[in-house]
Order: sequence, then C-alpha cells, then structure tokens
Amino acid sequence: MGDPASDISLREICDGNRAVIERLAVTADQALYVASVADSLRDAAAYPQARPWYRAVYSGDTPVGFVMISDGIPDGHPELLGPYFLWRLLIDTRWQGRGFGRAALDLVVAHVRSRPDARVLLTSIQPGSVGSPRGFYLTYGFTTTGQVFDGEEVLELELAR
Repeated sequence: MGDPASDISLREICDGNRAVIERLAVTADQALYVASVADSLRDAAAYPQARPWYRAVYSGDTPVGFVMISDGIPDGHPELLGPYFLWRLLIDTRWQGRGFGRAALDLVVAHVRSRPDARVLLTSIQPGSVGSPRGFYLTYGFTTTGQVFDGEEVLELELAR
C-alpha cells in the first residue's frame, strides 16, 4: 500500500459535507491550541476583512481535517496578521500521525504561492507545551519571528519559489 497522505485533497465545504466536517476534532490537549471547525466557520463569517479561505481536508473520499487561511488581507488592517496567514489546521484525532497534516499544509502552501505578492505564510501559536503544534510547524520549515501578536508567538514560512 502506498503513502496514505498521497491522496490528500482540499475540498469546499457545502451543505452536503458541513455536518461531518464540523464533527472532526482534535485531542483534549490539542483543543487548547486549535479551535473547532464550527468555531472556525463562525470566525470566518464574523471577520470577512480577514479574507477567510477554508477547505475540508480529504484522504480519498474520507474527510480527515480542516484548514483555514487569510487569503490576501489588504493593507489597512493592523488588527490582523497577513496578508497570508494560516489561521487553522486541524487533523481529526483518528487520522493523526499519518502525514495528513503535512500533506494538507503542502497544498495550502502551493495555493498561497499562487497568490499575488505572496512571499511569506504566517501562523501563530498559543504558549504551552502539551499538545502544542509548535514542533510540527518548526519541523515543516516555519521559523520564529520573535513577534508576539494577540498573546501568541508568530511563526513564518518563506515562500521562495
């Protein structure tokens, strides 16, 4: 059998898949760092100026996660990190440890690289250790910026082409 992460795709969330996507969840420790899908979709609706772009993460025809970015925040919004910001990355607890998070992030990075003037993808993490995604992001290639935004450590990924 091949790499299960090789069949990863990002799909729009619609009435037909919304309920199952909203049921995806992380571990209790990870929930301190990652909001639920339902909360994320509410945030997307509440902050249209953040230019939310979100997708369900599928392995074949099985939903395994959720991603949301700020997709090109225009100038004039100092209350937001951007213009390209990884807002949420969630892989359901049943599907963790199989490479789906990295594969989903690869697709997000490819999307952002296709966007106008995309040079850096930012993300931020709450302080903590147990369940923190910090190690995942650093291993992926994000680096620390030394910046703190809204109480969270800011990381960046250079998008050299």
